[in-house]
Amino acid sequence: MDHGRVTSAQLRRRAEARGVSTAYRDRHGRKTQVSDQTLQAVLAVLGSAPPPARPGAAASPLAVPLDAPWHPGDHPAAPSAPRPGWGFTVQLYSVRSRRSWGHGDLRDLADLASWSGRELGAAFVLINPLHAAEPAPTVSPSPYLPMSRRFLSPLYLRVEDIPEHADLPPAQRQRIAALAAPLRARNSNPGLIDRDAVWTAKRAALEIVHAHPLAPARRAAFRRFTVREGQALADWAIWCALAEIHGPDWRTWPAALRSPRSAEVTAERERLHARAGFHAWLQWTAQAQRAAAQAAAREAGMSIGVIGDLAVGAHPGGADAWAYQDVLALEMSVGAPPDEFSPHGQDWALPPWHPGRLEAVGYQPLADLVRAGFDGTGGLRADHVMGLFRLWWVPEGMRADQGTYVRYRHEAMVGLLAGEAARAGGAAIGEDLGTVEQWMRDYLTARRVLGTSMLWFERRADGTPLPPSRWRHDCLATVGTHDVPPAAAFHTGEHVVLRAELGLLSGSLADERQRAAAAVSAWRDALAGQGLLPPGTAPGPDEFTRALYGYLARTPAVLIGVSLADAVGERRPQNLPGTMDQYPNWRVPLCDGEGAAVLLEDLARRPAVRELARAVSRDPG
Repeated sequence: MDHGRVTSAQLRRRAEARGVSTAYRDRHGRKTQVSDQTLQAVLAVLGSAPPPARPGAAASPLAVPLDAPWHPGDHPAAPSAPRPGWGFTVQLYSVRSRRSWGHGDLRDLADLASWSGRELGAAFVLINPLHAAEPAPTVSPSPYLPMSRRFLSPLYLRVEDIPEHADLPPAQRQRIAALAAPLRARNSNPGLIDRDAVWTAKRAALEIVHAHPLAPARRAAFRRFTVREGQALADWAIWCALAEIHGPDWRTWPAALRSPRSAEVTAERERLHARAGFHAWLQWTAQAQRAAAQAAAREAGMSIGVIGDLAVGAHPGGADAWAYQDVLALEMSVGAPPDEFSPHGQDWALPPWHPGRLEAVGYQPLADLVRAGFDGTGGLRADHVMGLFRLWWVPEGMRADQGTYVRYRHEAMVGLLAGEAARAGGAAIGEDLGTVEQWMRDYLTARRVLGTSMLWFERRADGTPLPPSRWRHDCLATVGTHDVPPAAAFHTGEHVVLRAELGLLSGSLADERQRAAAAVSAWRDALAGQGLLPPGTAPGPDEFTRALYGYLARTPAVLIGVSLADAVGERRPQNLPGTMDQYPNWRVPLCDGEGAAVLLEDLARRPAVRELARAVSRDPG
């Protein structure tokens, strides 16, 4: 496109024709124009591929083979809504036990599911993404910035639960115990989680276990696994082997290795066969332990079990970007426009799917990711599910608030999510918080994809809390998320001070404190109006938190998520959007309101945990 000869009006017509928004509504409902510079950058990346169909328009035939994974109307809706129930929502790495290696693992997940299902009547446990991180330290802390969404992080393995561990000679088992000991000693310490230390020790232990020969039946099972996972597993494993040599960002590798199908990479597959085999074996063991956690959940009576989480994207230098580079827009980054909690917008440093290129390959990469997410679980939560309709693209070199929305063919993308849920018999949940057009929510509901309603966002037009009876039914209802303060911090207002210290406030500290206090006051009145708090009193953090969850129980929401951090009184957020190194995002272990570490075995002895379970059980008995 010769932008020198194109007027702004012509540019905007071209953008709209290509599914690129030229204006959007901000958090106050005001119409905001997208700059010509942004439109030019986005159109340059989109190229000449045809645009996605507009909402409500008839879908055009796809230029893909008949055996491609999507055709209009092919995918069924997700299964019927699950039975009403509640479950804990957890950042699994933060939930440590006396046997975990300084980092929550899949055995901890199984034990949490068993206990909460049997003792408290929970229907599910919703966890953070377990997506694969770097194969060697340094390990990125964010579960939402993985190297691959297709595969699991071996950080979550319980080494001692791998069958071959029991067959090791005593000296090797003692060596593994010695590697675990200093990490287990940290479990009772409230200090930050050290993923590098955990993975250094755990990887050394896994190398020992991997070196032990598999029994014939186990060897056959591993072979079946590699055949089933096919090229995707082969690409992941060789990427890991190459990353151990050249670093975890393929964009800095020697040029000949930057394409997974190059002759040089083919040669490396042969040379590094043994090392790649180790990384394939790690995936086999991780998927087996995730499946074991789901089995434990169902045996404990959970109607759903483990609900996994699918991040919105993966690291631009990681394995998925290397393998899928032909269908990604690597010159762009996914993010979000400014909102109440992120007044400057968000840039998540994740490359988006290129709409035309993804359609040209029949959406197969997306289908693979979604199918893997349902494997060995009872459901899947799709983070930022609006990304199946549109994504906020931020051109390279621009600020997050200088982006714009780019539309996708939602019939295909939502169809994949719903269809895979139907195939797996699992629950499909979409995180649809923030700026969402109502037709998107209606479309998801029609495909039986549950939405997400967060208490702090559920307000009437005048800003007052939305009465429970006016909440929607087809959703997972929560008080907060990992991106907002725990309920106790919201009650005390300390989250405002923290954000002020980090320079994240859009106004003055006094103004923000006043707004936060007014919000708490409005919620106290709403809770009192429901008989959940005595009128005119000043409840403590625990009482306030319990009342908030009692409020959720009065909504028609089919599922209620109880933050385990809220249940134990934690006040530190797991993540502060807009920060990188200023705050220890994704490294905060589970602690109580006094800052003391809370281990998995301690939960049964904490009255507040059981009280919160009773508050949401919808069964006073």
